[in-house]
Amino acid sequence: MHKILTFPDSQAQMLSIRAKALVFHDPASLEILNTTELLAPSDATVLIIGDTGTGKELIARHVHEQSGRTGPFVAVNCGAFSENLIEAELFGHESGAFTGAQGARAGWFEAAQNGTLFLDEIGDLPLGMQVKLLRVLQERQVVRLGSRRPIDIDVRLVAATNVDLVAAVEAGHFRADLYYRLNIAPIKLPPLRERPGDILPLARHFVSTYRARLNLGVIEFSSNARQLLLGYSWPGNIRELENVIHYALIVCRDGVIRSADLRLHERVPMRPGATCETVNPANEDDECRLSKAFINLFQEGGPAIYEQVEEMLVSLAFEHCNNNQVQTARLLGISRNILRAQLKRFGLLSSRDSVAGDGEGVESEAVV
Repeated sequence: MHKILTFPDSQAQMLSIRAKALVFHDPASLEILNTTELLAPSDATVLIIGDTGTGKELIARHVHEQSGRTGPFVAVNCGAFSENLIEAELFGHESGAFTGAQGARAGWFEAAQNGTLFLDEIGDLPLGMQVKLLRVLQERQVVRLGSRRPIDIDVRLVAATNVDLVAAVEAGHFRADLYYRLNIAPIKLPPLRERPGDILPLARHFVSTYRARLNLGVIEFSSNARQLLLGYSWPGNIRELENVIHYALIVCRDGVIRSADLRLHERVPMRPGATCETVNPANEDDECRLSKAFINLFQEGGPAIYEQVEEMLVSLAFEHCNNNQVQTARLLGISRNILRAQLKRFGLLSSRDSVAGDGEGVESEAVV
């Protein structure tokens, strides 16, 4: 059974923009899990690098849970505060340190004492704050704004970024000394498209989560839907997958999520080679089998493909229904008048049959 990481209060975060689940089924993910659990018991600063929506905070939480630290896990988004407030938020302040500071307040470093401080989007930290953060990491002390008294801290730092910090250093947007101090134990979290073995387990996890909230019964994926999920490039990573599954559960019918329910063709092109060709024939659905048949026909490149397909469809349906026009029309989902025109066109209805057929009264004619 693959391992799943979720937030402890995931049900209360249904509208969160964060990736709310991580599975470790793909070989690349299993390697990440192994690295994470090797690094966790140490006190080394961890730098998690990955695109938005890949689950960086879940990795950070797992580092904390496996570290044995007794203090809390505190998560701070460095891009969520203005440059004027970020220092007071991280290091705290004394009463009267600035306008509006009516009382003393501990910062996030003090709040995470004996635990882990997770600084998300560390690449957004202003240069001036980078100098102060480096000093705190080196001296293991913080000084609140408006105070000269250093406070000892015992905090494990985990940072994360979706920015190429090496490029940021070269561009002068990030301090090289801070980068080297953070990059002691890096964890590279690849985008979802590079760990395809995680896609279906994640999809099933989100089905289970939202199925309960929507009061739905058992939900399955058609084989074509599974192939579509595996072939999509997922630019929005896990967050996008969750949104796609949520929508599919709302619109799916008969307890089956089909490819049309996913609406992935409306988003971005599929990855090259993502077709029904790789689906196990034993698990194919009608849509996938039909898709393969058409692809084979296209590859043969015969003349008048549309006419050929239409004639074969009508003739086989007519034969299947023992030449009963009403049943054939119902099977194809067309009116009997349209069917009769098709039968005449393809020479499947003689003049005598046409006259006799007009007088059929055993079954009522219905336009389906």
